[in-house]
Amino acid sequence: MSSFRIERINGLLQIAIGTVVSNELNDPAIASMISITQVSSAGDLSNAKVYVSIVGDPDEKKRTLKALNAASGYIHKLLRPRLNMKRVPRPQFILDESIERGADMSALIDRVIDQDTAHSDSSISNGQLGKR
Repeated sequence: MSSFRIERINGLLQIAIGTVVSNELNDPAIASMISITQVSSAGDLSNAKVYVSIVGDPDEKKRTLKALNAASGYIHKLLRPRLNMKRVPRPQFILDESIERGADMSALIDRVIDQDTAHSDSSISNGQLGKR
């Protein structure tokens, strides 16, 4: 199967799974802040790895991921009529922490910039500008 077709299917699945998870699952174990960050389907469309970002503490993330994987059959059943495809991949949910890592990295960069600015300001006020 062509990679263009798989990428198109992945995009459709990402939107459809996001809609199903946010609008049709009423499981209290599933956190309210979930983003489907990426979908990667197998070439034969038998299954799809669904990467999710979950806002919450580690226990809430673990509980939500477990509930999503337990509901994967139900989610698959809801996806079938929405997608005009012969085979709809069965979703397997995987935790994606790249957004949190990016936010942590951004905070570290901001902290280094603030420290560098403070150091530069103290050097200027001490008259050490240009001296080595």
